[in-house]
Amino acid sequence: MDDQMSLMKYAIGYLSKYSSSKKNLERILKKKIRLMKIEKKEKFILYNSIDQVMLNLGKNKFIDDNNYAISKIRLFAMQGKSKVFIKSYLIQKGIEKNILNNSLDQFEEENPEWEKKSAKIFVRKKKL
Repeated sequence: MDDQMSLMKYAIGYLSKYSSSKKNLERILKKKIRLMKIEKKEKFILYNSIDQVMLNLGKNKFIDDNNYAISKIRLFAMQGKSKVFIKSYLIQKGIEKNILNNSLDQFEEENPEWEKKSAKIFVRKKKL
């Protein structure tokens, strides 16, 4: 139980510094456990507690893939990134395709001209 609490504290600390998807945070926690200098038996127990930690974080609204996807879409659109770049980035971070498509559709409804604005930003950045 103490190990699970330390894992939970690490996850909350990570989330206080960085926004993350569920899959990405799970990958970070596994890496943290792998690098710990503890016995294999203890590592196995920690690996098994990751699901419970993720469940608690989701239940307490510390982590939400929908909000993560929407915030990244907004950020990248303002930076002049393309739709293809945004999709590939979010898929790489572990966002499910249905969540990704719903978030993109929602963003496009709110900002119908976003691709043109994003292209203008890109051109200005690249001085074309």
